This record gives sequence, structure tokens and C-alpha cells, in this order.
Amino acid sequence: MTSYVTDLLETKYLQYNQPNFIPNDPVCIPHLFTQKQDIEIMGFWSAVLAWGQRKTIINKCKELIILMDNSPYDFIRNHQESDLKRFLNFKHRTFNATDTLYFIAWFNGFYRHYESLEQAFLVENISEEINIKNSLIAFHDRFFSLEDYPERTRKHIATPIRNSSCKRINMFLRWMVRQDDKGVDFGIWKNLKPSQLICPCDVHVDRVARLLGLIERPKPDWQTAVELTENLKQLDPNDPTKYDFALFGLGVEGEM
Repeated sequence: MTSYVTDLLETKYLQYNQPNFIPNDPVCIPHLFTQKQDIEIMGFWSAVLAWGQRKTIINKCKELIILMDNSPYDFIRNHQESDLKRFLNFKHRTFNATDTLYFIAWFNGFYRHYESLEQAFLVENISEEINIKNSLIAFHDRFFSLEDYPERTRKHIATPIRNSSCKRINMFLRWMVRQDDKGVDFGIWKNLKPSQLICPCDVHVDRVARLLGLIERPKPDWQTAVELTENLKQLDPNDPTKYDFALFGLGVEGEM
């Protein structure tokens, strides 16, 4: 990796990993809350809905929050059957009411048994895992463990088994796991390590990474995301996904 690329990524990481990054990004949604479970629920939901214009994504997530009486965790745990009717008109692109109601049902069942959503991503000997591949596979299988889950909803939860880059869930995990003093990522999960994370590889990140010679694999898939992350580990083996800020910022701001 050239010194130019190294210096550029370090500079832009510091530039974009700042609180002023938050308001115009979907990460602003979990930042509306202080309770851990509210942060997890709306962080996950805003990551899953994160395609299209960022302003629209943020507005749709705020609509969901209102539908959940501004208290996602309390609503998930304590809603009545009649309360679900209000979600029948919710839609964001291909994510519709069927998907929304399944998410609510799954969260309801999960939080009756576990304190944190992190538990859904843990696998045996997690500390020995090189990366989160097996965690993503396990989460996908657990998420669709309810009887009669809607087949259509599977397209919204990516898995390496389908060779997806899993960009949205990787973004969510970055929010939950990365720990620093900048105030963007939350760092509220302690069993997964920042060194195990895979860089979210969206269109902006993919384009800039290719321009900088960080990706050679021809098509965006799971192995592409792994390739990018392994190259970023040359700069920081303990926290490679911090450079997501630099790559995404360079792309979305039109600097490259």
C-alpha cells in the first residue's frame, strides 16, 4: 500500500469520524436513544432499511419510531395485537408491512429470552473467530427460526452463505462494536471484537476502494468485502473498519 493511500485514509478517517457526520447518516436514528435495547433495535432497523437516499431512509425510520410510540423496546415487549394494525401501510422500497410485522414478532420473542441483540450473533468460541462470517450465518438462521416466517423477508437479511457482502449488517455491527471517543459508533457490545468486523462494502466504498487499489476481485460479494478488510488491516489490524468512514466519505462527498 502506497504512502499516499495510507495518508489519505488516515486523514479522511479523522475528518469523517466526527459527530457532524451523524445528522445526515442513518446512524442518527439509534443516536436518538440512550437505552441499549432501543439503540440495538433501531440501529438494526435503520441499517436494514439503508438503501436509497439517506434523507428518505432517515424519515422512514422516524416514521417507524412514531408507530412504536417513540419507545421501540417497550413497544416490542408490550404491544397488543390491535397495535399492529398501524403498520399495515408501512413501506420502504421493497420492505413492506409483512416484513415489518415479522421483525416485530422476532424481536418480541428474542427479547423475552435475552438482554441484548448481541446474543443473536454469538457463536461458540467467538473470541477465536478470525472474522464475523460464522456470526452472520448464525444470526440469519436464528432470525428465521420462527415457524411460518415469510419467505420474502429473507432477502432483507443477508448471509455469507449466499455470498452476499452483507454490507448493511456489517454496517450495523460496526456501529455496535467499534469503540473510540469520537461519538459516532456506540461500542456497546463487548463479546465481538473490532478486529473481527468486515468493512461494509456499499457502492461508494467499493468504487473508492477500487480506485485506491484496495480491491481486485471483479464483483462485489463476500470475498470482496473480506479482501478489502484484509488490506485495511495492513493499516490497523485491530480496527480495520474505521476506514469505512474514509472510503464512504470520499465517495459520498464526491471527492473521488
